[in-house]
Amino acid sequence: MSWTWRVNKILTENKIPDQIKIIDLANDFRLTQSSKFGKRNFVYGLPELNRQKIKSAKNIANPGCFATTLQLGLLPLAKAGLLKDIYTTGITGSTGAGQSLTQTSHFSWRANNVQAYKTLTHQHLGEVGESLMQLQPKKNIDLNFVPWRGDFTRGIFISSTLNCDLSVEEVFVLFKKYYNNHPFTHVSKEPIFLKQVVNTNKAMIQIEKAGSKLVVHSIADNLLKGASGQAVQNMNLIFGLEETTGLKLKANYF
Repeated sequence: MSWTWRVNKILTENKIPDQIKIIDLANDFRLTQSSKFGKRNFVYGLPELNRQKIKSAKNIANPGCFATTLQLGLLPLAKAGLLKDIYTTGITGSTGAGQSLTQTSHFSWRANNVQAYKTLTHQHLGEVGESLMQLQPKKNIDLNFVPWRGDFTRGIFISSTLNCDLSVEEVFVLFKKYYNNHPFTHVSKEPIFLKQVVNTNKAMIQIEKAGSKLVVHSIADNLLKGASGQAVQNMNLIFGLEETTGLKLKANYF
Protein backbone atom coordinates (compact mmCIF):
# COMPACT_ATOMS: atom_id res chain seq x y z
CA MET A 1 0.00 0.00 0.00
CA SER A 2 1.64 3.25 -1.09
CA TRP A 3 1.76 6.41 1.00
CA THR A 4 0.04 8.32 -1.83
CA TRP A 5 -2.96 6.00 -1.77
CA ARG A 6 -3.23 6.15 2.01
CA VAL A 7 -3.02 9.95 2.30
CA ASN A 8 -5.33 10.54 -0.66
CA LYS A 9 -7.75 8.02 0.85
CA ILE A 10 -7.87 10.07 4.07
CA LEU A 11 -8.57 13.29 2.17
CA THR A 12 -11.08 11.59 -0.12
CA GLU A 13 -13.10 9.74 2.52
CA ASN A 14 -13.15 12.50 5.14
CA LYS A 15 -14.87 15.83 4.61
CA ILE A 16 -12.21 18.25 5.82
CA PRO A 17 -13.39 21.89 5.83
CA ASP A 18 -11.49 24.17 3.47
CA GLN A 19 -10.37 26.42 6.33
CA ILE A 20 -8.49 23.54 8.00
CA LYS A 21 -4.79 23.87 7.25
CA ILE A 22 -2.83 20.71 6.43
CA ILE A 23 0.88 20.02 6.84
CA ASP A 24 1.71 16.72 5.16
CA LEU A 25 4.93 14.94 6.16
CA ALA A 26 4.71 12.30 3.42
CA ASN A 27 5.99 12.79 -0.13
CA ASP A 28 2.59 13.00 -1.86
CA PHE A 29 2.48 16.72 -2.64
CA ARG A 30 6.12 17.85 -2.75
CA LEU A 31 6.51 17.98 -6.53
CA THR A 32 4.82 20.64 -8.66
CA GLN A 33 2.98 18.06 -10.77
CA SER A 34 1.39 16.51 -7.67
CA SER A 35 0.96 19.64 -5.51
CA LYS A 36 -2.81 19.86 -6.01
CA PHE A 37 -5.54 17.75 -4.45
CA GLY A 38 -9.03 18.90 -5.34
CA LYS A 39 -9.22 22.57 -4.34
CA ARG A 40 -6.13 22.27 -2.15
CA ASN A 41 -2.79 23.61 -3.37
CA PHE A 42 0.27 22.49 -1.41
CA VAL A 43 3.30 24.78 -0.98
CA TYR A 44 6.71 23.16 -0.62
CA GLY A 45 7.55 23.78 3.04
CA LEU A 46 11.24 24.63 3.14
CA PRO A 47 11.29 28.00 4.96
CA GLU A 48 14.81 28.81 3.78
CA LEU A 49 13.43 28.72 0.23
CA ASN A 50 9.72 29.56 0.42
CA ARG A 51 9.16 31.46 3.67
CA GLN A 52 6.87 34.13 2.17
CA LYS A 53 4.80 31.57 0.26
CA ILE A 54 4.47 29.46 3.42
CA LYS A 55 3.16 32.43 5.42
CA SER A 56 0.16 32.77 3.11
CA ALA A 57 -0.34 29.04 2.44
CA LYS A 58 -3.19 26.85 3.66
CA ASN A 59 -1.51 23.54 2.83
CA ILE A 60 2.15 22.59 3.23
CA ALA A 61 4.14 19.68 1.79
CA ASN A 62 6.85 19.16 4.38
CA PRO A 63 10.22 18.36 2.71
CA GLY A 64 12.05 15.07 3.11
CA CYS A 65 14.94 14.77 5.57
CA PHE A 66 17.68 14.06 3.03
CA ALA A 67 16.17 16.72 0.74
CA THR A 68 16.20 19.35 3.48
CA THR A 69 19.80 18.75 4.50
CA LEU A 70 21.07 18.49 0.93
CA GLN A 71 19.26 21.63 -0.24
CA LEU A 72 20.46 23.78 2.64
CA GLY A 73 24.02 23.09 1.50
CA LEU A 74 23.27 24.16 -2.09
CA LEU A 75 20.60 26.89 -2.10
CA PRO A 76 23.00 29.88 -1.81
CA LEU A 77 25.09 28.49 -4.68
CA ALA A 78 21.97 28.02 -6.81
CA LYS A 79 20.88 31.60 -6.15
CA ALA A 80 24.32 32.75 -7.34
CA GLY A 81 24.02 30.57 -10.46
CA LEU A 82 27.07 28.49 -9.55
CA LEU A 83 25.69 24.95 -9.78
CA LYS A 84 26.48 22.57 -12.61
CA ASP A 85 27.95 19.14 -11.81
CA ILE A 86 27.46 18.19 -8.16
CA TYR A 87 28.65 15.00 -6.50
CA THR A 88 26.99 14.37 -3.15
CA THR A 89 27.20 11.68 -0.50
CA GLY A 90 25.04 11.56 2.61
CA ILE A 91 24.69 9.26 5.58
CA THR A 92 21.60 8.89 7.76
CA GLY A 93 20.82 7.17 11.04
CA SER A 94 18.45 4.26 11.53
CA THR A 95 15.49 6.57 12.27
CA GLY A 96 15.79 7.97 8.75
CA ALA A 97 14.63 4.79 7.06
CA GLY A 98 10.85 5.25 7.24
CA GLN A 99 8.28 4.21 9.83
CA SER A 100 8.28 0.44 9.26
CA LEU A 101 10.76 -1.92 10.88
CA THR A 102 12.87 -3.62 8.22
CA GLN A 103 16.06 -5.62 8.27
CA THR A 104 18.17 -2.59 7.37
CA SER A 105 16.48 -0.22 9.84
CA HIS A 106 16.86 -2.56 12.80
CA PHE A 107 19.85 -1.45 14.88
CA SER A 108 21.15 -4.97 15.29
CA TRP A 109 21.81 -4.82 11.54
CA ARG A 110 23.05 -1.22 11.59
CA ALA A 111 25.56 -1.65 14.41
CA ASN A 112 29.15 -1.72 13.11
CA ASN A 113 27.78 -1.59 9.58
CA VAL A 114 27.52 0.90 6.69
CA GLN A 115 25.77 0.45 3.34
CA ALA A 116 25.09 2.54 0.25
CA TYR A 117 21.50 2.35 -1.02
CA LYS A 118 19.32 3.86 -3.77
CA THR A 119 22.49 5.03 -5.52
CA LEU A 120 21.68 7.96 -7.86
CA THR A 121 17.94 7.13 -7.59
CA HIS A 122 16.86 8.38 -4.14
CA GLN A 123 13.22 9.53 -4.00
CA HIS A 124 14.16 12.98 -2.69
CA LEU A 125 16.09 13.93 -5.83
CA GLY A 126 12.96 15.21 -7.56
CA GLU A 127 12.12 17.77 -4.90
CA VAL A 128 15.76 18.84 -4.58
CA GLY A 129 15.99 19.39 -8.33
CA GLU A 130 12.82 21.51 -8.40
CA SER A 131 14.06 23.70 -5.54
CA LEU A 132 17.46 24.29 -7.13
CA MET A 133 15.87 25.11 -10.48
CA GLN A 134 13.57 27.55 -8.69
CA LEU A 135 16.67 29.61 -7.84
CA GLN A 136 18.79 28.74 -10.90
CA PRO A 137 16.35 28.20 -13.76
CA LYS A 138 18.60 28.96 -16.74
CA LYS A 139 21.38 26.42 -16.26
CA ASN A 140 21.44 22.63 -16.35
CA ILE A 141 22.17 21.11 -12.95
CA ASP A 142 23.47 17.55 -12.75
CA LEU A 143 23.13 16.25 -9.18
CA ASN A 144 24.67 12.85 -8.42
CA PHE A 145 23.65 11.59 -4.99
CA VAL A 146 24.78 8.45 -3.16
CA PRO A 147 23.00 7.95 0.21
CA TRP A 148 24.33 5.73 2.98
CA ARG A 149 22.82 3.90 5.93
CA GLY A 150 24.87 4.59 9.04
CA ASP A 151 25.44 2.79 12.33
CA PHE A 152 23.88 5.49 14.53
CA THR A 153 20.32 6.49 15.42
CA ARG A 154 19.67 10.12 14.51
CA GLY A 155 21.07 12.72 12.15
CA ILE A 156 22.10 13.28 8.53
CA PHE A 157 25.54 14.31 7.30
CA ILE A 158 25.79 15.50 3.68
CA SER A 159 28.94 16.39 1.70
CA SER A 160 28.56 18.01 -1.74
CA THR A 161 31.54 18.54 -4.06
CA LEU A 162 31.61 20.84 -7.09
CA ASN A 163 33.92 23.10 -9.10
CA CYS A 164 33.93 26.74 -7.98
CA ASP A 165 36.14 29.71 -8.90
CA LEU A 166 35.26 31.71 -5.78
CA SER A 167 37.55 31.70 -2.77
CA VAL A 168 36.41 29.93 0.35
CA GLU A 169 35.96 33.31 2.05
CA GLU A 170 33.76 34.54 -0.80
CA VAL A 171 31.61 31.42 -0.56
CA PHE A 172 31.35 31.84 3.22
CA VAL A 173 30.09 35.41 2.77
CA LEU A 174 27.60 34.17 0.16
CA PHE A 175 26.18 31.61 2.60
CA LYS A 176 26.12 34.00 5.56
CA LYS A 177 24.20 36.55 3.50
CA TYR A 178 21.67 33.98 2.26
CA TYR A 179 20.92 32.58 5.74
CA ASN A 180 21.19 35.90 7.60
CA ASN A 181 17.47 36.02 8.45
CA HIS A 182 16.89 32.30 8.90
CA PRO A 183 17.10 31.40 12.61
CA PHE A 184 17.79 27.67 12.31
CA THR A 185 20.52 27.47 9.66
CA HIS A 186 24.05 28.36 10.72
CA VAL A 187 27.28 28.60 8.74
CA SER A 188 30.50 27.58 10.50
CA LYS A 189 34.18 27.99 9.73
CA GLU A 190 34.95 25.15 12.14
CA PRO A 191 34.40 21.42 11.48
CA ILE A 192 30.81 20.40 12.12
CA PHE A 193 29.52 17.12 13.58
CA LEU A 194 26.14 15.52 14.19
CA LYS A 195 26.00 15.97 17.97
CA GLN A 196 25.72 19.73 17.37
CA VAL A 197 22.27 19.34 15.78
CA VAL A 198 20.74 16.10 17.11
CA ASN A 199 17.67 16.89 19.25
CA THR A 200 17.34 20.37 17.68
CA ASN A 201 15.70 22.04 14.68
CA LYS A 202 19.07 23.46 13.64
CA ALA A 203 21.02 22.82 10.48
CA MET A 204 24.73 23.59 10.24
CA ILE A 205 26.91 24.15 7.20
CA GLN A 206 30.68 24.06 6.79
CA ILE A 207 32.60 25.10 3.67
CA GLU A 208 35.99 23.77 2.56
CA LYS A 209 38.02 24.28 -0.60
CA ALA A 210 41.03 22.55 -2.19
CA GLY A 211 42.15 24.01 -5.49
CA SER A 212 39.08 24.48 -7.67
CA LYS A 213 37.01 21.95 -5.67
CA LEU A 214 34.46 23.29 -3.22
CA VAL A 215 33.02 20.96 -0.57
CA VAL A 216 29.91 21.94 1.36
CA HIS A 217 29.06 19.88 4.44
CA SER A 218 25.52 20.15 5.86
CA ILE A 219 23.99 18.43 8.87
CA ALA A 220 20.56 18.20 10.50
CA ASP A 221 18.47 15.99 12.76
CA ASN A 222 16.31 13.90 10.41
CA LEU A 223 13.48 13.72 12.97
CA LEU A 224 13.32 17.47 13.70
CA LYS A 225 14.60 19.83 11.00
CA GLY A 226 14.14 16.92 8.60
CA ALA A 227 10.57 16.15 9.70
CA SER A 228 8.44 17.13 12.72
CA GLY A 229 10.51 20.16 13.78
CA GLN A 230 10.24 21.66 10.33
CA ALA A 231 6.50 20.93 10.37
CA VAL A 232 6.22 22.97 13.59
CA GLN A 233 8.34 25.70 12.00
CA ASN A 234 5.92 25.75 9.05
CA MET A 235 2.93 25.80 11.41
CA ASN A 236 4.39 28.82 13.19
CA LEU A 237 4.79 30.64 9.88
CA ILE A 238 1.31 29.94 8.51
CA PHE A 239 -0.35 30.98 11.80
CA GLY A 240 1.74 34.14 12.18
CA LEU A 241 3.61 32.94 15.27
CA GLU A 242 7.27 33.54 16.05
CA GLU A 243 9.13 31.11 13.80
CA THR A 244 11.15 29.59 16.65
CA THR A 245 8.18 28.94 18.97
CA GLY A 246 8.45 25.50 20.56
CA LEU A 247 11.75 24.84 18.81
CA LYS A 248 14.36 26.37 21.12
CA LEU A 249 15.92 23.01 21.86
CA LYS A 250 19.35 22.08 23.19
CA ALA A 251 21.56 19.66 21.31
CA ASN A 252 22.84 16.46 22.91
CA TYR A 253 26.23 18.20 22.78
CA PHE A 254 26.43 21.75 24.11
